Amino acid sequence: MKGLNHPNIVKLLDYGSEGTVKKKSGRVIEDLVYILMEHISGGLLYDLCNQHGAMGEDCGRFFMHQIVDVLTYMHKRNVVHRDLKLENILLDEQLNIKVADFGFSQYKHVNKLKSYKGTMTYMAPEIKDGIVYDGKQTDIFSVGVILFIIVMGIFPFKEAKKDEYFYALLHNKKHDKYWRKVGGENLSSEFKDLVTKIFSYEGKSRPTIEDIKNHPWMADPKFDIKATR
Repeated sequence: MKGLNHPNIVKLLDYGSEGTVKKKSGRVIEDLVYILMEHISGGLLYDLCNQHGAMGEDCGRFFMHQIVDVLTYMHKRNVVHRDLKLENILLDEQLNIKVADFGFSQYKHVNKLKSYKGTMTYMAPEIKDGIVYDGKQTDIFSVGVILFIIVMGIFPFKEAKKDEYFYALLHNKKHDKYWRKVGGENLSSEFKDLVTKIFSYEGKSRPTIEDIKNHPWMADPKFDIKATR
């Protein structure tokens, strides 16, 4: 994380193993591992979603542009996060995202990973299946869950398994029924197309970062990201 320098990533200022804490009792604890990070005052994206519920496609697009930008930066440097979720995204006063918690991140052999990392509701199917996976593809899956929650105010499914009711509808291409069940009938066809592709069971079937950038939903001319800042 020390080598990552991007406006949408929380800055690591210092770290070490010689930290000292002095308690009110006067007791001193020494040789503690510490991490010093920049202060972000806007809270968690999770809290914003929890407070406002469904925030709609324009809001989703606003945050998705930022998320895609930071993922482009990370993935070009062969860094995968593996635990992207609302709770690991902070916000500043202008609602700029700050990705945090790189405890599960990896930068070696990122297309041949096998360890079980992540959070159940955001986790791609291949991680659950215990097979070799591409960390970039699993990051994209998690981003799809984040986007869905921002827009809809609910999780798209409990977990990405073939026997889970809502994910099974997507996997079996019963898309119309899925959108009826989650109350998304009035969402744009472009949004539905992007999300269903991101939630593909096989990682290689998901859109790449460049595919997402160039998707019609991202390029909606009615949306001006600068006007929202």
